[in-house]
Amino acid sequence: MSFAGAGGLCLRNEDIPGTAHASEFPPHGSPSCEVRHFLTLSLCRRAHTLTVLFILTCALVYVTLLEETPQDTAYNTKRGIVASILVFLCFGVTQAKDGPFTRPHPAYWRFWLCVSVVYELFLIFILFQTVHDGRHFMKFIDPKLGVPLPERDYGGNCLIYDPGNETDPYHNIWDKMDGFVPAHFLGWYIKTLMIRDWWMCMIISVMFEFLEYSLEHQLPNFSECWWDHWIMDVLVCNGLGIYCGMKTLGWLSMKPYQWQGLWNIPTYKGKIKRIAFQFTPYSWVNFEWKPASNLRRWLAVCGIIFMFLLAELNTFYLKFVLWMPPEHYLVLLRLVFFVNVGGVAMREIYDFMDDPKFHKKLGQQAWLVAAITVTEFLIVVKYDPHTITLPIPFFITQCWILGIVLLLTWTLWRFFIRDITLRYKETRRRKQEGSGEHDRVLGNGSTATGSGRSKLNGSSDSTRNRKS
Repeated sequence: MSFAGAGGLCLRNEDIPGTAHASEFPPHGSPSCEVRHFLTLSLCRRAHTLTVLFILTCALVYVTLLEETPQDTAYNTKRGIVASILVFLCFGVTQAKDGPFTRPHPAYWRFWLCVSVVYELFLIFILFQTVHDGRHFMKFIDPKLGVPLPERDYGGNCLIYDPGNETDPYHNIWDKMDGFVPAHFLGWYIKTLMIRDWWMCMIISVMFEFLEYSLEHQLPNFSECWWDHWIMDVLVCNGLGIYCGMKTLGWLSMKPYQWQGLWNIPTYKGKIKRIAFQFTPYSWVNFEWKPASNLRRWLAVCGIIFMFLLAELNTFYLKFVLWMPPEHYLVLLRLVFFVNVGGVAMREIYDFMDDPKFHKKLGQQAWLVAAITVTEFLIVVKYDPHTITLPIPFFITQCWILGIVLLLTWTLWRFFIRDITLRYKETRRRKQEGSGEHDRVLGNGSTATGSGRSKLNGSSDSTRNRKS
């Protein structure tokens, strides 16, 4: 375990042949690329736990002995909470267990693991407050929060070409071209790098649009024009992000993974290229989900899609129940958080699903992401049960019931009825082959017996002739 030294660009212990960390190897049976290592001795291979402990102790001694404590209770409370979080982050970054990723440095991913713990504890604290106290607690983070959100009209005029507006008949399209368009593209580009499967990404993208249709009576910002749903979102933003993500995955799977220490590279161009490649994966594993191969993988893939959709819905419902404007920095920080922890969680889930004999338990980051998603949903349920229990329109309910019935029917047919039928046919075929083989053996035996008797009779006749 080490901290970044020399710019974090030298190789760690697992870069030495024969000492690679177990998490660096791909799961059993998964396609991967060859990784070549070159030994480099440098500062980043050394542990820095004592250095961090010394700096942390000096900071606490300074606060205790040299700094005068202000007489402001609210300020002291905030600073004490921040200091407690920083101490925990220092401990986690130096002592926590490494995950499956090591680039740009394992300490980076240990940091986000500790942030996951802090965020989950914060959600648990909010969950145990009353609705009034929980919403007004957000004022301690930002005084602008804690006030109801204003009513906004998100649907509006859905005409692509508005003849009533002579100056700009396409103003409805230009009004939708805001900061959320590149955010949608970038978000789905990163999600594709996490999931590493085109079909799963498209299913999640289309399913979320159906959820927006189904829940627009609960949240007003789900009410969008049809062309905003299917053209702007699914085809343009999401589709282009998924396409670019798949192209990046293709490049990463074909890229040669040959690592060399920064100071062993003679040219400046090579050093700059090595610095840039430090932010690419150390090795690569292609995800082959194979949901129809067996029931366990099918249920796992369905669970992943469900948790993805629930996390997407939590983004909108949390803003609504905690009175946070969409442009608030806390909303952006939550998205940045999920970008950094989502990739690690997906890799841990895939390892646990693909090779359960080697990975006997779910990874720590995947466990925390699942707990965070469920806790966010419980906060939504507690803080505004009236909104989420608004009755869904009857025709939408019929559509969802039909879809669930079809999904269950396919599951029963694929993993139960079809397998039973195939096993029955295979057993019947083997019995027929066995009976046919038995009949052939009996037929050959009777023929051999008849010929033997004729030969025996012939020999006895000749014997009687000689005797006579």
